[in-house]
Amino acid sequence: MEDRIKTAEQNGFTNISFIQGDLVDRDFVNEIICLFKPEIIVHLAAQPSAPYSHINGGMANYTQFNNNQATRNLLWGIKEANLVSKCSFIETTTMGIYGAPEFEIPEGFLDIEQPTGKDTLLYPGMAGSWYHMSKSNDVNNLYLANKMWKMSIVDLRMAIVYGTETEENALDPGLATRFDFDFYFGVVGNRFCAMALTGYPITIYGKGEQRKPQISLEDSVCSIVNAAKLKANGKFEVFNQTTEVPSIKGIAEAVKNAGEQLKLPVEIKHIPNPRVEKEEHKMVINTDKFQKLLGKPKHNIELQVHDPVVNKKELENQNKIILKDFSNLTKSDILVISVAHHNFQKINTTKWLSIIKKNSFIIDIKGLIDVNKFKKFKRIKIYQL
Repeated sequence: MEDRIKTAEQNGFTNISFIQGDLVDRDFVNEIICLFKPEIIVHLAAQPSAPYSHINGGMANYTQFNNNQATRNLLWGIKEANLVSKCSFIETTTMGIYGAPEFEIPEGFLDIEQPTGKDTLLYPGMAGSWYHMSKSNDVNNLYLANKMWKMSIVDLRMAIVYGTETEENALDPGLATRFDFDFYFGVVGNRFCAMALTGYPITIYGKGEQRKPQISLEDSVCSIVNAAKLKANGKFEVFNQTTEVPSIKGIAEAVKNAGEQLKLPVEIKHIPNPRVEKEEHKMVINTDKFQKLLGKPKHNIELQVHDPVVNKKELENQNKIILKDFSNLTKSDILVISVAHHNFQKINTTKWLSIIKKNSFIIDIKGLIDVNKFKKFKRIKIYQL
């Protein structure tokens, strides 16, 4: 983190500080809030994986306790520091709260009419996972904090986020974000791109005709910034943070088309669905308020999934350059080839685990490096993904 902040400062982002702590620790949260007296809190911290929350009962307990306790601590920290009228609270929850209803999903609230009267009610939690239900619980607590204390709260119902770059972190490899493509944390677009690049069939759960809300990383971040600019108004406002609702099958076909541009043999394969979901659900979402908050989206998923696939040629060209310069590696260096950012980073690993201190490593996307060229350098170990 120290290196990351230093890199950010070198690129003009000087008003940054980092304090490590656990939001589940109430004393820590109260101390930080009392010390800084914030005008805005943007709450992004959570265990964010539905599959992870389904591993076993322990992971389900951890997910809900961690996520809900952190949010409660922040809300009560604001209250007990007497900052309710001065501090706006922004949280990214999830579109998964809504489930898969057979009607247009509203932005947070339902207008209900019964024979005895009518009212506007908070949309009930209809989540399909222990993780998503933790966020449903968060929403109830956000609603309660606003109702009881008139705390200014913005609930951004985040869609599935694709992409790895914003205008800011693209300035330097040291600001790069993660590219998760595993079963537990990898989002669908990332997984499909990784499969195409490694020659593994793109696996679609079930029919793949279900539509899922999506938003690019950059559009997501821009909307959070815009939300932070809103004036405190004592209201609880909900925005459906999504810009498009493609089908899973459509995303797979977009990745396949990108691979075909490079003459990559990309195969799409349907497998039994391990999830309990409606495989043909045509999700319809009201995003009127969010469109005003964000403005014009900068990206769409069908174009952006081309980037990590089409830029494989760029990776190969860079690899030829790097191979000429590998002899300057030291025992405290690791050469990383990044799928996400199409670049090579030589990262100092002095503070890493002892096993890394003793060797130089090359982490290689399958097929990019000719291992034979490194055989004479016994201290270099190559891991091909």
